[in-house]
Amino acid sequence: MAIQKQFVLRYREDGHIRFQIPAHFCESVTAKSLTQALLNLEGIYRVHVYTSQKKLSIRYQETVCDFKTLARLLFKIIEDLDKAALSEKKVTQLTKVDSIKTKFKKLSINQWFKRQYQDTKETLQAAKILTKVGLKKQKTLLNNPEKAMIDFFNDMLVIFLIKMHWERITKDWIPNPLKYRYEWLAVFYMFFLLMRSRKPK
Repeated sequence: MAIQKQFVLRYREDGHIRFQIPAHFCESVTAKSLTQALLNLEGIYRVHVYTSQKKLSIRYQETVCDFKTLARLLFKIIEDLDKAALSEKKVTQLTKVDSIKTKFKKLSINQWFKRQYQDTKETLQAAKILTKVGLKKQKTLLNNPEKAMIDFFNDMLVIFLIKMHWERITKDWIPNPLKYRYEWLAVFYMFFLLMRSRKPK
């Protein structure tokens, strides 16, 4: 339990707790693994690691996951991550040259530019489609330019939200619809509001 004792509870209220955590849990890879592992738990909907302050903030639903259950699961995750980190450190020390080469390949500038190009291309395509739809509604634009602009920006907002959450939608929400039922309810309600705003008064 040595590693768990280094997680010191600094703040607690209904649905929100904050811990002071060790420095190595603030490293990007470990912090990301810790965040993802906690988000996979039922009832936890927001996790953030403050790397500079060495703090871990967790927001959860008490009716789904109470504090004692959350603490027990958190300590199990911490233990597993710590063991994995120690094992990885040993392997890295034994294969230092190979590790450097692998990291260099992962940080290839070409891959970064490729991702940026793809994101920009998708955004421009979406804007192009929305512009075409808007041009088909020239009558609405002339008669009520305010409503036309609101509709356009609503469409852009929906596309942005879908794009931002696309990876989680495909990897988490679709395979586990019951676990992410609240997220799906929010999605359906958003589309309901969008369709409702398009109906003529």
